[in-house]
Amino acid sequence: MPRFRRLLRWALIASAGLALLGAIALGTLYYLVAPKLPDVETLRTVEMQEPMYVYARDGRLMALFGETRRYPISIQDVPDRLKQAFISIEDARFYKHHGVDFKGIGRAVWLLATTDARRVPGGSTITQQVARQFFLSNEYSYTRKLAEMLLAMRMERELSKDEIFELYLNKSFFGNRAYGVGAAAEFYYGKKLGELTLDEMASLAGIPKFPSSGNPLSNPERAKERRDYILQRMADLRYVSQAEADQAKAAPMHATPHERPVEVYAPYVAEMVRQEMVARYGAEALTRGYHVTTTIDPVLQVAADQAIRDGLSVYDRRHGWHGVEQHFDLAAGEDAATLRNRLRGIPAQASLLPAIVTGSNGSQVQLVLADGSEIELGPNQGFGGRSPASLVKRGDLVRVLRTDPPPAKPGQTGPMPAPAYRLDQIPQAQAALVSLEPGNGALRALSGGYSFAGAKFNRATQARRQPGSSFKPFLYAASFERGFNPASVVLDAPVVFKDRRGHIWRPQNDSGNFAGPMRLREAMVQSRNLVSVRLLDAIGVDYARKYISHFGFDEAELPPNLSMSLGTASLTPISVARGFAAFANGGFRITPWFIDEVKDREGAVVFKEKPAIACPACGNAGSANRAVQTSTVVDGFNLGPDAAPAAATESKPKDEPKKAEIDTSNLVLAPRAIDNRIAYQINSMLRDVVLRGTGTAAKVLEREDVGGKTGSTNDHRDAWFSGFGGPYVTTVWVGRDNYKSLGYREYGGKAALPIWIDYMRVALKDQPISPNEPPEGMVKVSVSASGALVPGEGGGIVEWVKAEDLERMQSYVDYGPAETAPAEEEFDIF
Repeated sequence: MPRFRRLLRWALIASAGLALLGAIALGTLYYLVAPKLPDVETLRTVEMQEPMYVYARDGRLMALFGETRRYPISIQDVPDRLKQAFISIEDARFYKHHGVDFKGIGRAVWLLATTDARRVPGGSTITQQVARQFFLSNEYSYTRKLAEMLLAMRMERELSKDEIFELYLNKSFFGNRAYGVGAAAEFYYGKKLGELTLDEMASLAGIPKFPSSGNPLSNPERAKERRDYILQRMADLRYVSQAEADQAKAAPMHATPHERPVEVYAPYVAEMVRQEMVARYGAEALTRGYHVTTTIDPVLQVAADQAIRDGLSVYDRRHGWHGVEQHFDLAAGEDAATLRNRLRGIPAQASLLPAIVTGSNGSQVQLVLADGSEIELGPNQGFGGRSPASLVKRGDLVRVLRTDPPPAKPGQTGPMPAPAYRLDQIPQAQAALVSLEPGNGALRALSGGYSFAGAKFNRATQARRQPGSSFKPFLYAASFERGFNPASVVLDAPVVFKDRRGHIWRPQNDSGNFAGPMRLREAMVQSRNLVSVRLLDAIGVDYARKYISHFGFDEAELPPNLSMSLGTASLTPISVARGFAAFANGGFRITPWFIDEVKDREGAVVFKEKPAIACPACGNAGSANRAVQTSTVVDGFNLGPDAAPAAATESKPKDEPKKAEIDTSNLVLAPRAIDNRIAYQINSMLRDVVLRGTGTAAKVLEREDVGGKTGSTNDHRDAWFSGFGGPYVTTVWVGRDNYKSLGYREYGGKAALPIWIDYMRVALKDQPISPNEPPEGMVKVSVSASGALVPGEGGGIVEWVKAEDLERMQSYVDYGPAETAPAEEEFDIF
């Protein structure tokens, strides 16, 4: 046999042996890898990580939560040229191969054999990239590569090309936390896919290869090179003309960050939503694309935030300049760019911008803002009438407030005046505001502080502070259940309490004086502390705690001693607002709520709130402990419909047309907290507080349905105003986080009430007057200034009292003139 033929035969045998060994190796790998491959069918139901969206009640965006930006798109919404841009750079034969491009693999093998590179481009199709993104790691090994190829071929058998392409476009990372081409288009260009230009499409297609180091923001030069290469590829593949490609190449790189705009700024509420959603659905609530609609009214929320900022600013100016926030020791040569770095991480708070003082020139002060711009403040741009040069020095970190330039006059030409600034400071006090609907507990506005950027602590729901005299309505309600009424007389005189250890407690009125015997209505209007103490002592602390817990307070939070009468319990503003709602809604205990509806990413409703509502007409009127008395004869007075009213009384008419019955089958009814008649009496007294008491400043609202109660604590640490008007109950608290005093005479009527008024002025605009009609089971009586019943029709002060309380009113105790009232009395606390 010729030598050549022998060599050829051995070569063929060797080749066949190698092929057999290769087949055996591939087969072995297949049987080792194939059983471990995941089910491709799961890709049909895959859930992309998508942020949680939070909306106000009118659908405007309040917040976005989630680690990733992703807005999944449908392949039908992707422009053809955007598809072609990705195909041109990633997989030109995508619509021709069956998951694996053997030409590309051959090219990659050749490069591996002819170069020293350990990793080479080519060989991975779009389908293989999807397989790797969803199922495999980025480990570089032949086993992983084989698994990737097998998965790709399986995917091509079970999914359409468009389904695979859609997965790729939604899964790919585009840098800057943007996942998916939809999020990338919005972040880099602020556009929807259909609005992109050709150069923008090519720029986006070039990002996934180098998402962090080669995106248009981090490295615009590299991004431009890749964009232009893609455009040329598109021209070579005849997707666009050469002229179109050249025109797109000439466009400058213009990507800029575009955050999805927040239309309603309510960060404290948004954080409450985030916490509640995580509590309900777990941590994945932030990645499943939930759309959460809240109860927040955008107009009222803006009013709440503005009222707090204005009110605290006015308070702060009353107390003068309290110094700069921080001081930096500046080097002699520090320029604006260096100072800008120092300001990095110091956020603006409310409308106050951080700035560093760089120097002064006479009465002028020079500053650098966080954006590097340099400004100058003149002598009239200081704080509290003082020039800025007398308050700050070089290196001081201060706050400035931008003031709008005066509007241009008609016919005025030339450049607009530059924005002006003035020196300001962050108030040392904080505030919280809660506003809800008393009928169902829906939160309409909530602000937990001056600035969420300054402190995430939500004082509306987390701060436990003493309510002071704003707690008195709850105590009075408890006493009315025990037989007292607005005309009952209680002594306002010195009193001393002694405990078993001999400790003495002498409560005082804020005014320091004593009025002697006085009706409870007047005691509420004038906020007399000693009357409250005696009232609590009369009805008993244990009973009062149990009764007041009906308003929604935890009984354990209420002090088990007489100090409770002065509002020494530690309560949150939202819990106080909840309690006051019972006075406005006829005596029902509502539960505050703020999440109205939750939808999934497909728009299906997964939760819809059905709140418990206060329904006085639903047949469950009465007290928390018993039903309203229905006998027509009470304490000797015949209150039947055919009886003539007693000489000094007038009963609530009972021959009115019967109200239509309300179908309650689809309603969740709120539990009753207190007797609806007591709710009426407290409501009436709180309206008097505004008409002629400590809340008279609220008369500026010019509404007869406005009522409320001020509250102040020892050393003026806390200032409150809680009240109602129209369809809202609102509570405002003002204080300092470190519990220091707000300052001399900073009462609730001075520090908190102006904020309440500013908010309610907006909230009550165009709202109808809320009536306060006495319910059935009440009797109209006339009393003297001393609380005694006035016989006949001789005039006097009109009161509505519970029918069963008439007999008690006959046993009035005459204390005599105020000046002969008893001197300081002594009681044992126990």
